[in-house]
Formats: sequence, structure tokens, C-alpha cells
Amino acid sequence: MIFRILEDQYGQKLRESKAADQRFMQLALALGRRGLGRTWPNPAVGAVVVNDGVIVGRGWTQPGGRPHAEPEALKRTGEAARGATLYVTLEPCSHFGKSPPCVDAVIASGIARVVSAIEDPNPEVAGQGHAKLRAAGITVDVGLGAQEAARDHAGHFRRIRDKRPYVILKLAVSADEMIGAAGHKPVAITGEAARTRVHLLRAQSDAILVGIGTVLADDPHLTCRLPGMEARSPVRVVLDRALRLPGTSNLVQSARQTPLWVMTSDLAAAPAAMKLGAAGAQAVRVPATAKRPGLDLPAVLNALSDKGITRLMVEGGSRVASSFVAGGLVDEIWLFRGPDKVGADGIPALDALPLSAITGSPAFRTRASEPLGNDTLTVYERV
Repeated sequence: MIFRILEDQYGQKLRESKAADQRFMQLALALGRRGLGRTWPNPAVGAVVVNDGVIVGRGWTQPGGRPHAEPEALKRTGEAARGATLYVTLEPCSHFGKSPPCVDAVIASGIARVVSAIEDPNPEVAGQGHAKLRAAGITVDVGLGAQEAARDHAGHFRRIRDKRPYVILKLAVSADEMIGAAGHKPVAITGEAARTRVHLLRAQSDAILVGIGTVLADDPHLTCRLPGMEARSPVRVVLDRALRLPGTSNLVQSARQTPLWVMTSDLAAAPAAMKLGAAGAQAVRVPATAKRPGLDLPAVLNALSDKGITRLMVEGGSRVASSFVAGGLVDEIWLFRGPDKVGADGIPALDALPLSAITGSPAFRTRASEPLGNDTLTVYERV
């Protein structure tokens, strides 16, 4: 009987301990997401320090990618770190870069246990951080919150493994699966709630990409216009093989306030590139495709990865979207559906491809769906 009581008490404490670990890791994940779109080329990591069940420090990767989350949390924790547990959404780094290894700061702080969501695939880390912590006598548990952490760090993982950013395609389609009216006439596909969500997605992306056709037709700003979040606008990227981007466009006129990168052919005229440079934009030369007009998209993504971009939002137009889908270069799709029809003469969402190339493709699965006013948002992710 006594053994049964002790066994029950132990089981209860174990369940409570696991529930506490879950709760603190969820907080670390939420903190890490604060940095999405702001920390490239580094991942947006969150960290929480807990001592005797009390949160004594919190941190997240700062804009520009440093300081990292762990030293930020430990700085705020001070002496309370001794004997405490550190919850972190990615394996602490173990190599010297532009800042010292995070594992050294963790060891020096007196942390007794580290709960790490997932191993970092970066070859300079790749388990070495966890190994160094264990060698210092620190208990290390890996895997709690791994699925969510993998999603949050998908841009970092994709860049490390495939030398390209994680690509999020955003589409807003009418009830008859059009993205615009004939002749590119202005038409509201979705309502205010959906547009607000789009701007939040922009703020959480490192860069946003459109084709030159969209720029010439709409003259967009491609910034985040949520109140108080204007400074979180992503890098604007335009696919412009022949450098047709007008110097009078909103993008060029604001290039000194919000970065503008123009991806162009390695054969594009130098004077046009120089004019863009004088306006504060940057021309990035990549190979053009041989079989059809346009730029080589894998080369574009590789160039963006080389510049540090981890999360790329692709927003327009239909030819650009269809090229990314057909090329197997899309990792996630945000599909907004409006309630009204545009008409048979409208612009199809994916140019010559049917929308079922996404919605009916075995390459994608539905991750989430929700109403946004009169519209709906469905998020698909690559299987």
C-alpha cells in the first residue's frame, strides 16, 4: 500500500513537471516569434530561465540577429540563473561567429538544466552545443516543442540545408479563383481583416517578392502598414530581367527608407543598374532562363540566401506565382478566398495552372483554416 501511494505521488509530480516544461517551452516559442522577419540571417530564437518554478529571465534574438536569445535572457536573470533551467527553442550555438558561443555563456551562468526544442542543422553546431553542455555537467533534454520549433525555424533550416529561403506564397482569390480584373483594373478581392493578416505576414517575413508586371500595373509600396509596425517592413524584391523598373515608382522613391533589391539578368544594361544604385536600390544580377522569358528562380533564391534571407514572401502576380509552384519552390501557401466573383475575363490565380495545382496537389496538406470576416484563409504546407 505504501509503495502504491509513493508511486502515485511520484507519477503526479512527474506529470506536473512535464506540464511545467510544456508551459515554459510554449512561452519560449512565443518569445522567439517576436523576432520573425527581423533577425536574418540568424534564426529567431526564444529563451526562458526558470528557477524553482518561477520565471527569472526571458530573452529573444534581437534585430539583426544578435545578441542571441540565450545571453539576452541570462543578462536579465543575473545570479538567479544558478541552479536554474533554461528553455530554448533551438540548440545553443557552440562556435565563434560575430559573437562568442552561447554555450559558454550558459555554462558560466551556473544553469543546471537546458531544455532545447530542436538540434541546429548548421554544421558548425549540429549537436556540438548540446554535447558541450553535457560535458560541463549540465542536464540537457532535447525534443520538447520540436514540431513548432521546426516550423518557426523553417527559414533557417531551409537556408542551411538547401541554400535558399523558405518560400511562403500568398494568394488572394475571388470566388471564381481570379486574382484581378481584366486589364489589371483595381478590384477588392478580400476585406479589411484579410488585408491586416497580410500585413502581419509581411512583418514576419525577411523579404517580399513580386514581378515587374505587378509593379508596372499597381505601383505598390510593399511595406507593412500596421500601426506601430511600419519599421518592420521587409526587404522589397522585384524580378526585373530587363531593368524596366521606373525611377518614379513608389518602390524606387522609398528605397532609402526600406531596402529594395532588383533581381535582374547578368546581361542587363549597366546604366540602368547605376541609376537604381544612385536612388538607393540595389541591382542583383542572376542568370536568365534560356527557354522562356524571365530569371532563373533557383538562382534568384540562391542569391537571396547568400544575402541572408531566410523567409521569403511571394506576393505577385499570377505568372510569378505559377512559376514558383511549377518549379516546386513553394514551401507554404496562404490562400485567402473572397466571397465575390470577378468574371471569366479576370486574371487567373496561377496563370495557365489551375488552382488545384495547390489545393488538390499531394505535395501540399492543409495546416489551418479560419474565417476572416467574409473571407476565409487556408494555409497549406509542403508535405
